[in-house]
Amino acid sequence: MKADMMRGAVVGYGGAFNMGKAHAEWMNATEGLQCVAICDIDPTRTAAARQDFPHVETFNDVGAMLKKADVDLVTIVTPHNTHAPLALKCLKAGKHVIVEKPMCLTVKEADAMIAAAKKADVMLSTFHNRHWDGDFLAIQETIDKGIIGEVFHVEMYGGGYHHHGLWWRADKRISGGAFYDWGAHYIWWLLQIIPSKIDTITGVYQQDLVWKDTTNEDDVQAFIRFKGGQSAHVHLSHICLAGKPRWRILGTKGAIVDEGGGSFKVRVMVDNIPVEGSVRYKPSDWHAYYRNVAAHLLRGEELIIKPELARRVIGVIETAEKSAKSGKAEKVPYE
Repeated sequence: MKADMMRGAVVGYGGAFNMGKAHAEWMNATEGLQCVAICDIDPTRTAAARQDFPHVETFNDVGAMLKKADVDLVTIVTPHNTHAPLALKCLKAGKHVIVEKPMCLTVKEADAMIAAAKKADVMLSTFHNRHWDGDFLAIQETIDKGIIGEVFHVEMYGGGYHHHGLWWRADKRISGGAFYDWGAHYIWWLLQIIPSKIDTITGVYQQDLVWKDTTNEDDVQAFIRFKGGQSAHVHLSHICLAGKPRWRILGTKGAIVDEGGGSFKVRVMVDNIPVEGSVRYKPSDWHAYYRNVAAHLLRGEELIIKPELARRVIGVIETAEKSAKSGKAEKVPYE
């Protein structure tokens, strides 16, 4: 019999983006979920958590929390290189686990996490909340309606000309590299639009061209060929003074071009005449992530952000870097 309430914990309560606080609030705003524990290695952050949520238990060690706190679900909101070790510890303790994106840093880590979840018969998911971004929802709907026909090519761009910032997100040992931040969102979106298996990836990475005091790459690109014949180009940069549309999607009947600003352009042919229209973004709904998790855990509904799908994102990023080092197109291991 399914429980009627899942007791949740948040691991990681850093103050930079206050994502730990956000996750606790999302849990509490979801029917069937309640945040009852918060853990951070920094006592000043658990003190802040007690101010924000007076009724939660706080801990400064994950092991102690797993032994003492009565929790069913643990959300991990920590630096990228800690996702896999912390998730494995929680999964082996029999807890359902959510990890912030990216899922982890390597396919090997993802495999270990998935195996541990299956062995413990618990849920594992990644917080790909931007699956419910309003621009992506509108683009996906336009494609699903067949307005631009079959998608055969996607170009995605994000960036500008600015310093990485001097903290762990710019430290490759901790973050994994430039592709693991916004790139994880972009790759997730791409793999929803083109779900075909991947044939090869060619990566081109530029490092230390401009910003020599950080270890993340200045510019990263991935050229992806799918087994269905489709192709994609994903480009993220900190040294780009001439930008491009965020999305350029080509289909057999039309195209989508998204420059941002609340709407995107759709171009189609009508009686051999090119016609252009504008489609407004839908409202974003990040709360949908936790609603789906609750529905899955409490009522057995299908989990939307499955760990195998999140692993594909890591496989793309890891293979792009492998290709950048080898100088040739590379196969994604599990595809």
